[in-house]
Amino acid sequence: MNKPLRRIAIFCGLLVLALLVRVNWLQYVRADELNGNEHNRRVQIERYAHERGNIIVDGAPITGSVETKGSDFKYKRVWKNGPMWSPVTGYSSQAFDASQLESLEDGILTGNSDQLFFDRTLSLFNGKKKTGGNIVTTLNGAAQKAAFKGLDNRKGAVAALDPQTGAILALVSTPSYDPSVFAGNSLKDAEARQQLLKDKDKPMLNRALRETYPPGSTFKVVTAAAALENGLYKGIDDKTDSPLPWRLPLTTGNLANEGNIPCENATLREALRWSCNTVFGKISDDLGNQKMIDEAGKFGFNKEIFTPVRADASVYPKDNRPQNAMAGIGQASNRATPLQMAMVAAAVANDGKLMQPYMVAERQTPGLDAIYTHEKEQFSQPLSGENAQKLQQMMETVVKNGTGTNALIDGVTVGGKTGTAQHGLNNSENPYAWFISYAKTDSGSPVAVAVVVEDSDANRDDISGGGLAAPIARDVMKAVIDSKK
Repeated sequence: MNKPLRRIAIFCGLLVLALLVRVNWLQYVRADELNGNEHNRRVQIERYAHERGNIIVDGAPITGSVETKGSDFKYKRVWKNGPMWSPVTGYSSQAFDASQLESLEDGILTGNSDQLFFDRTLSLFNGKKKTGGNIVTTLNGAAQKAAFKGLDNRKGAVAALDPQTGAILALVSTPSYDPSVFAGNSLKDAEARQQLLKDKDKPMLNRALRETYPPGSTFKVVTAAAALENGLYKGIDDKTDSPLPWRLPLTTGNLANEGNIPCENATLREALRWSCNTVFGKISDDLGNQKMIDEAGKFGFNKEIFTPVRADASVYPKDNRPQNAMAGIGQASNRATPLQMAMVAAAVANDGKLMQPYMVAERQTPGLDAIYTHEKEQFSQPLSGENAQKLQQMMETVVKNGTGTNALIDGVTVGGKTGTAQHGLNNSENPYAWFISYAKTDSGSPVAVAVVVEDSDANRDDISGGGLAAPIARDVMKAVIDSKK
């Protein structure tokens, strides 16, 4: 080969090499950057070119897909009873992306996950159109319906767990919203979402996971656990060292009880039954702030919880003596999500073992083959089996003979604790009504529940955990028990 031809061949070879380098650079090194580029509409068009997989409850889908008119995005998401299920699913929108399960499980639901690679490859040969996989939840439809119906038009939230596994059985937040109204990408969808965002009642706030409230007297269950675990008291029917009146440490004021109730040196059982502030405030002070922080932490306080949807961290604060005493009765800077307080009830019901909360039981291929199955795991051990059983006796007394009688279920053992938490500067606003509980049958405890009601429209004197929240908890527990028959 003469020299000019050789030079041309080398030059052409270099061009081919440069082309190969460029192609590989674009396809492999910059692939994620280009796919995620906001101006790359092809990725979005492909994402909505086929039906989205479904979120499943009780073996049936609570979601679906419909064709979009007047858009190059072919399919959009729809929900069956969206307001009831949006606290579980979140939203999926052509214009506003996705949230909660719809976001976290987007790869499976769109069919683009690496876990579905084989299924996608197979569809190239069998001619089947691409569809997304399914997410099978732990939710109990009857319990969800009972919680949603119970809250009705009031602000509030319900979280229910299976204490033995950690499975989330109900997760309701009201007022709620229908994600279908902004699932598309039209001007109408944008206006609907903007209206929801401007709503002063915050319907898009997931109160069960993302709102923290003062837990009020429901937190006395944690304080009682701390007393038993640290050996401050051993027998639940032995008198405590609880004078009346009892002065808050380092202050000139006494801690008040609600009415003329028998709290002086009351036993732990009677103190929980009557909800004695003086007894539990003094327990918190006797133990000290660090021991209270440690015990609350074992129940899940002071850390975010992933279900896999993130729940905000509940807070037991590092604080001074008088504030620590108030935190011990669920006030001051003590804050908890409804999920957190359901975890407290679940740990007691499960003989002291707290299981990791979760709501995804299984991921499926479009052909319904399981590619992931959840295995239960223990979150912590907040209290010993012996002390948990003592606390069960105390909580069951509250329901049988105390402030929680509205949670009674015929033929079922129920333990619970009411709470009415102060709200606003100097308790100026209507309080929050709380109730936490569990139910026990011959086969163990299938359900633990936390209910909080922010009923700003009710008469202040009519607001109580036993009056507003306990009946909702009862109906949720009964729905779970009946569904297992």
